[in-house]
Amino acid sequence: MKIFQVDSFTNKPFTGNPAGVCILQESIPDSGMLKIAKEMNLPETAFLRELGRGYNLRWFTPTTEVELCGHATLASAHVLWETGDLCPDETAIFDTLSGQLTAKKNGELIDMDFPAEYETSANAPPEIARALGAEPVYVGKNRFDYLVEVESEEIVRAMEPDFDLLKTVPCRGIIVTSRADTGRYDFVSRFFAPALGVNEDPVTGSAHCCLGPYWESRLNKSRFEACQLSERGGVVRVAVTSDRVILSGQAVTVIRGEISNYWRNSHG
Repeated sequence: MKIFQVDSFTNKPFTGNPAGVCILQESIPDSGMLKIAKEMNLPETAFLRELGRGYNLRWFTPTTEVELCGHATLASAHVLWETGDLCPDETAIFDTLSGQLTAKKNGELIDMDFPAEYETSANAPPEIARALGAEPVYVGKNRFDYLVEVESEEIVRAMEPDFDLLKTVPCRGIIVTSRADTGRYDFVSRFFAPALGVNEDPVTGSAHCCLGPYWESRLNKSRFEACQLSERGGVVRVAVTSDRVILSGQAVTVIRGEISNYWRNSHG
């Protein structure tokens, strides 16, 4: 099986969000995919299997399968064009747990069509403020995550969460956001998901499916340039269109390889 490591939402190696992309020639058990994801030890590893005119796409962290992942989808489309499995002008079509997702080349960018993940106002568990060490301006929740707005970019940037405490909050993850302090970006964010085995995700496409609609109503615009303030950092362009969100970014391949067959003897 061919496997790649791709840095997403960046055009520079060793920045952005790293993802594994494994191209399957046949179905393998979920336990096998989880073992490969654990071995890769990346925030997400994507598994692609060709199905008719598209691909089945699944995403695994080192500990569990997830329902939606932006950066590993970006990485998957990038790999399919880079290997020649898809021609540059072809659309990448993915069948996923979150429905059909597509990706298209747009100059140096890749545009991905994702569902909007709207949040609604929520009473946050007290553990969130204690774990983040910051007082929220607003707290909302969607089917995956809590969204926490804080007062300034400085607070987002300096945050040092208590991950053990944050892990006890019943959700996929915590999106922390604020307006950007500089003119280049519209808003900034960070994403913490210790319950998934990822304390801090470097750049989170699926979080921007929520952040785009959230900031649309507050900034009175539908197109954004956003920065995720992790150590590796990354830039996501976001366009909100009705109940969909177009996420755009770049990607660069860092590693190409193959998985040896001996793993089959131990996948369980």
